[in-house]
Amino acid sequence: MKRFVIFFLLCLWTAGYAYAQQTRTVTGKVVDETGAPMVGAVIQIVGTDDGTTVDIDGNYTLKNVPENAVLRAYFLGYVPVEKRAVADRIDFDLVPDSEELASVVVTGMQRLDRRVFTGATDQLQAEDIKLDGVGEIARSLEGRSAGVSVQNVSGTFGAAPKIRIRGASSIYGDSKPIWVVDGVIMEDVVDVDANSLSSGDATTLISSAISGLNPDDIESFQILKDGSATSIYGARAMAGVIVVTTKKGKAGTSRISYTGEFTTRMKPRYSDFNIMNSQDQMSVYQELKEKGFLNMAELSNASISGVYGKMYDMINNSTLLNTEAARNAYLREAEYRNTDWFDELFSNAMMHNHSVSISSGTDKSSFYASLSAMVDPGWTKSSSVNRYTANINTSYNLSKHLTFNMLANASYRKQKAPGTLAQDTDPVTGEVKRDFDINPYSYAINTSRTLDANEYYKRNYAPFNIFNELENNYMDLNVIDMKYQAELRYKPITKVELSALGAVRYQSNSIQHNIKDNSNQAMAYRAMDNSTIRDANPFLYQDPDNLYALPITVLPNGGIYERTNYDMLSTDFRA
Repeated sequence: MKRFVIFFLLCLWTAGYAYAQQTRTVTGKVVDETGAPMVGAVIQIVGTDDGTTVDIDGNYTLKNVPENAVLRAYFLGYVPVEKRAVADRIDFDLVPDSEELASVVVTGMQRLDRRVFTGATDQLQAEDIKLDGVGEIARSLEGRSAGVSVQNVSGTFGAAPKIRIRGASSIYGDSKPIWVVDGVIMEDVVDVDANSLSSGDATTLISSAISGLNPDDIESFQILKDGSATSIYGARAMAGVIVVTTKKGKAGTSRISYTGEFTTRMKPRYSDFNIMNSQDQMSVYQELKEKGFLNMAELSNASISGVYGKMYDMINNSTLLNTEAARNAYLREAEYRNTDWFDELFSNAMMHNHSVSISSGTDKSSFYASLSAMVDPGWTKSSSVNRYTANINTSYNLSKHLTFNMLANASYRKQKAPGTLAQDTDPVTGEVKRDFDINPYSYAINTSRTLDANEYYKRNYAPFNIFNELENNYMDLNVIDMKYQAELRYKPITKVELSALGAVRYQSNSIQHNIKDNSNQAMAYRAMDNSTIRDANPFLYQDPDNLYALPITVLPNGGIYERTNYDMLSTDFRA
């Protein structure tokens, strides 16, 4: 027994000695391409969880390293390096990863190493956030970056989303970030503050600064969130900056690509809303009539009326509904009508988007060009969008230290939308209203389902049918946006670069509101069937200098024709 214990102890000592001979303590230093210490770099034994970090001087110490183990040194934005542990000292030299875009902060004016940039920023790759079927990529930023609030207040193309980067309040009342595309600030055509984006006014349709950009041409977004943005762009960047970088050609790569998208949108359904059907509504109307609220004298001269007003007009103008049985049959038909305004006013028409791009590059130059077309027949009646874009981006390495870049892009948008007027707010009561509002979504939500889609009812003291109004009251938009820019970069020594950039941008935007003679809006300015309607109609003219003058119509027979133009030529030079 004693011999067995001695033999067992001898085996344990031999195994421990052998293990001690198979491990070592490795020390070394980790530096970058300039020889500077890589503070915070990680040294890890491949295949295990054992590792250590580099100290402030770039040194590290790793104990119990198995013989011939592989050590890996890595740091964010640098190419990992692996070496076998065959000595007690192993040094690592790390070089930047040219494909690791996250290690570089693009502010629009300069490119900085993330390690030396002290501001709050976030970079998003366009291919990661792009939503299929959305022609305006600014809408895709929703929910993609912490601290950035994006509200798509309107589904109409060209209306900018409400973006808040640095909070929802400002002493200046304007919390919109500025857009910088390839180093050039994209100015808004019209000054629409963030709170007015949800107004639905005609000017909001041209409020997006980047609606003319093809989403397939964008490479990345850099969002500058804090005060560092104002140090670069001044006080105008107090609400943050969104820097857009477009695609360029790459050396040694030639590519032709095509992207085609076909999108159809589902119609809204009444089952998604808590809205009464026609039978529920008729029961309410019947109770109102029994209590004396829906009498003939008032509805016949009312500004707006539906089923009962139509019935009283038919009684006054014909003998069709002069019997109680005929009136009950008419009301019963309305009770079971249950008109689906969503189905009537919305469409499943297919939107399609096509984009073709060509890119190529060598050590001396690179080239990128693209063409795109977006055709949207419209989700609702009397709405459609056609947008066409072209983009060219070339870069030339004139010498080892000198680079010249030239970029040109253009877009054209032709759009049709339902006619609308600016909203009006009562300063006393705070009531927000809009005269002659024919927005299809608003109409479907707020209109009684007892109405016949093919009939005319009374609105603004004049006959009204939503389909007739959409055909005779609409807006035509034409938007042209062209930009040309050139940039010269000179790099005399390592880590020092001088650049000069110049840009010229031309924008032409026209909004033409067509109100034809047989539209409700035009007829409302002529409605004076009797003295009661004449005195109550606010759209008639009354001479303010004559207290006894009667209201009259001053609308000519040709109807109303309104036109609003916005043209802008901007230049941006920076050195």
